[in-house]
Amino acid sequence: MRTITRMGSVIPAIWADMGRVFRKRTRHCSRRRATISSISLAIRTKMTEPRLDRLSALLEGLAPRVWPSDEGRELSLHIVRATSTDAGAARIDALHLLVSPPGHGVDGLALRARGLSIWMSFEVAFDGPVGRLFLDEFKQPLEIGLAQADPSLIQVVHLIASELETRRCGQPLFMNRAGDILLIGLLRHLVSAPLGTMRLFNGLADPRIARTLVGMHADPASPWTLAALALEAGMSRTSFANRFKTVMGLPPGKYLENLRLALAHRMVASGMGLKRVAQETGYAGPSTLSRAMHRAA
Repeated sequence: MRTITRMGSVIPAIWADMGRVFRKRTRHCSRRRATISSISLAIRTKMTEPRLDRLSALLEGLAPRVWPSDEGRELSLHIVRATSTDAGAARIDALHLLVSPPGHGVDGLALRARGLSIWMSFEVAFDGPVGRLFLDEFKQPLEIGLAQADPSLIQVVHLIASELETRRCGQPLFMNRAGDILLIGLLRHLVSAPLGTMRLFNGLADPRIARTLVGMHADPASPWTLAALALEAGMSRTSFANRFKTVMGLPPGKYLENLRLALAHRMVASGMGLKRVAQETGYAGPSTLSRAMHRAA
């Protein structure tokens, strides 16, 4: 009888312990399911999130024109090859892209001393309002070995080189169009592998800073406060301001001011009235714009 009594007191205790274990495992599983759901949602969001286009807004403000030329009066793009290259002229390891600032000639003797020669040249003029800001990035000649270049640049240079090896129907028109693609290939390369001195491309290479640069170039008239730009970058205001200045070499407000003034000067030069220009460039009114232009003069 005593055994039955003891068993009767033990069984409820066992059930209570099992209940606690079950509830604990249930809570653990619920947390795991919640974590897995959060990770799955993040992955789906990342996969469906549109890829940031870092160049289109910039190119619209540049309005570039590219044509075959070796005069060197504008920004010049030279495809350079090893002089010892024969039938395999389109081999990527034998090709370089030389970028020269406007008015900066190429030292042919120095190239020949290195066993190189210019194969094809293009010039780039910028009709858009931000052309001058862009050209500030190219104050010194730049040489890119195609063996280490971005795939986009390799593809277009290889295509041009292959075309140059044999005369084909429609080649002049092909070369006119090829210059545009070469410029885009160059810009993609500079975004993927920016040089320390090229602030704009360093900014475009930084995912968070790039979002703010694209936003400012796409809609300069928007009320871009520091808070709005920091929100665009997904950062606190202090962290964003410090990071922007480190990467770009100037505060975000100053970059925005330079961009707006470049646009305003071009619009005024085209005959647009100050009131309309102020509206298009994000200034409070004609007097505010006039003072800003006077300070920058």
